[in-house]
Amino acid sequence: MTQTAAVPTPTPDAAPSTAIPPAVRHALLALVVGGIAAILDSTMVTLAIHTLTVDLGSTTSTIQWVTTGYLLAMAVAIPVTGWAEARWGGRRVWMAALLLFVAGSVLCAVAWDDTSLIAFRVVQGLGGGLIFPLMQTLAVRAAGGRVSSRLMAAVSMPIALGPILGPVIGGVILDALSWRWLFLVNVPLVAVGLVLAWKFLPADRPAPGGGRARLDVVGLALLAPALTGILLGLSQLAQDGGPWHPGVLVPLVAGVLLLGAFVARALHPGATQPVVDIRLLGLRSLGGASAVLFTAGAAMYAAMFLLPLYYQLLRGESVLAAGLLMIPQGVGALAARFVAGSLVERFGARAVTIGSFVLAAVATIPFAFAGPATSLWWLGVVLLVRGVGIGAVIIPPMAVAYQDVPREDIPHATMNTRIAQQVGASFGTAIVAVVLQSLLDDGTTRAFRGAFWAAVALTLVALVPALVLPGKVVARR
Repeated sequence: MTQTAAVPTPTPDAAPSTAIPPAVRHALLALVVGGIAAILDSTMVTLAIHTLTVDLGSTTSTIQWVTTGYLLAMAVAIPVTGWAEARWGGRRVWMAALLLFVAGSVLCAVAWDDTSLIAFRVVQGLGGGLIFPLMQTLAVRAAGGRVSSRLMAAVSMPIALGPILGPVIGGVILDALSWRWLFLVNVPLVAVGLVLAWKFLPADRPAPGGGRARLDVVGLALLAPALTGILLGLSQLAQDGGPWHPGVLVPLVAGVLLLGAFVARALHPGATQPVVDIRLLGLRSLGGASAVLFTAGAAMYAAMFLLPLYYQLLRGESVLAAGLLMIPQGVGALAARFVAGSLVERFGARAVTIGSFVLAAVATIPFAFAGPATSLWWLGVVLLVRGVGIGAVIIPPMAVAYQDVPREDIPHATMNTRIAQQVGASFGTAIVAVVLQSLLDDGTTRAFRGAFWAAVALTLVALVPALVLPGKVVARR
């Protein structure tokens, strides 16, 4: 088995729970500040598609690659995270990822045409692909391997708030400044994150003479293009005229076939340590949590895709106004972070996850009945409630994901959960985009109502894997 930097064996929540120690809080602060830029960036740039198209003299189909290229680069980088961490240590890789991301940000800010901007977004995406899984892994390590719902609530806060706060911040920047500030705003955030990482993250450089981790080159050559093909096919599902269009079918089928080859190789009895150990999904804790995170990603990002469009296309609101109208959802999600951990400890992961999905589904239904004249005050209250649901839903599965995972496999467990979320988000967005596109001929109002019903259905489907999560967790002695 590939050598991995030592990580204490994770233990589930004990009852009663203890507060997060100061040293761990400091490490979490470093991770949250460092990672928030990458999370906000992915949502802010989506708002600027039209602005970029005009300013760079491009077309919408070309500029769309500013987003698609970023997501595909992330998919390529995620599988190498475990190997890089084992070889150089988590803190060093984290800081290198931040530097790579901010370098890509500066390059994006000085881009001179659409081609250069897309290329520099790929650089950003490679950094972001390392940042996201490392946030979870390094949080677990800083906590000495003790995985609690409170810990996961803290480290997942940027992941939950990014899609909500991103449109608000992006709208303000686009209304008052040049689109180039969407990227330059990352510089001070990352600078502070680097200082905090150097000061507060534990030094975890691999011991000298312990042997160097070997990269599974064949596995990476199968998995990276597999994820790229799947995400590319899903991202073009609405644009290219449905699932049978070559622009969708070819990358999607190729991705699925490559993924099948990777799985077969990784599960072979004589296989060496794969780049991502999918055998860990056989553990109830990780397998169930990954399934829930896939459906949570689909449900969360499906509505996130629709809501700004609803306000802009159906209500005629500006980009800034649409972002500001999303604030109640952000407030609800933030409030959920303060109570979700305690609820998991009291009622268990399964009950809180199911309750969160139901709350999110119920609070999405009013948008399926909404039209151009629906009260904004009423929709604001609905978004506040929905924010509570989506803000709490990913904490329970993340808290129990590591329960049965051996200490040396924590990086691989994190990559499994991150890939599940990434593919789930693309799947959910693709589904509602196709529904929206297919119904536009019947009128914008009907199209949005159908798309929001699809988002509700995705949220309810997410209840099925949530049933396999454990109830109350008993501490392991």
